Amino acid sequence: MEHLDVLIYGRVQGVSFRFSIKRKAKKLGLFGWVENRQDGSVYIEVEGNKNDLMNILDWCHRGPFFAKVDKVNYEFRFELKGFKNFEIKYNFKK
Repeated sequence: MEHLDVLIYGRVQGVSFRFSIKRKAKKLGLFGWVENRQDGSVYIEVEGNKNDLMNILDWCHRGPFFAKVDKVNYEFRFELKGFKNFEIKYNFKK
């Protein structure tokens, strides 16, 4: 198990990015959360096995149909937070 932080820039809000990533994470058996940021980006923290994390990271470079991803920053970590499900957070963070 590993932890992955992902920050996605571009046209990623208002295009069902959060709902699509939640569906993808559940399909892969991953746990964590996703939220929109005030600067227009989307931030994800997700945990699971390395292959599934690579799969979701690859998807983040494309996003859902109407998204236009310009840039993806990510970092793998070995420190786990022990998420039990995958949630959409609705509060904006800076």
